[in-house]
Amino acid sequence: MNRWASLFLLMGASAPSVHCTHPDVPSLNVPCCDKGTGSVQYDRSVPNGEEKFPLTKVDLCYTTTDIKITFTALEEVNFFYNESQTTNDPLYEYEVMEAFIYHGTNDPKSYLEFEVSPNNVTWQAFIYNPSKVRAEGVPFDNGQLTTPIFDGLVTSTSLDRDAGTWVTNASIPLGLFNVDDGEAQGTKWRMNFFRTIVSPETFPDQGLGAWNPTNMSNFHMTPFFGNVFFI
Repeated sequence: MNRWASLFLLMGASAPSVHCTHPDVPSLNVPCCDKGTGSVQYDRSVPNGEEKFPLTKVDLCYTTTDIKITFTALEEVNFFYNESQTTNDPLYEYEVMEAFIYHGTNDPKSYLEFEVSPNNVTWQAFIYNPSKVRAEGVPFDNGQLTTPIFDGLVTSTSLDRDAGTWVTNASIPLGLFNVDDGEAQGTKWRMNFFRTIVSPETFPDQGLGAWNPTNMSNFHMTPFFGNVFFI
């Protein structure tokens, strides 16, 4: 099921099933880039991690000014994207890798959503999600970053169709999260990482995967964000 279409189903759910928490979230230590990376990999589907999903890796580190993220999609078959799409078009209808990022330790109501497609087009916005789960009857909005390259949010992406992989290196300014230059060490974050897969034959029905899978086909459930520490 397409993850955006499934949100219409979510909006009809009762409050007890929507307002859930997930106490056992994963954690990750992330060093500065001159000391290495912190890495996660996942192969679990959304919802609930019940099905096998193509292996996906995420490597993170930080510099004095940026968060550096390398997304690696393994076991890729389709490399399916819309060539006509540009910055902040609905990339999420096709194949993307994503990071949801929040500077803080609570389950956030606002956070950065960053997406990249196999042809290196990006979607980036600060999400306002006061219910923390995109609940019915509660505001859900976003403020897009319309000039990401000028803002310092830059990416490079390479595809290896023979190997069934695509890799994106992304740089996201710490200043977007009110972290001053050189002040990232010791900061605490909440994050989750996602990937969508779909083929021309199955479009728009997507396969969904996550570092910490949510219990619905809805990525916007912040109690599931993992704990990330910049050491």
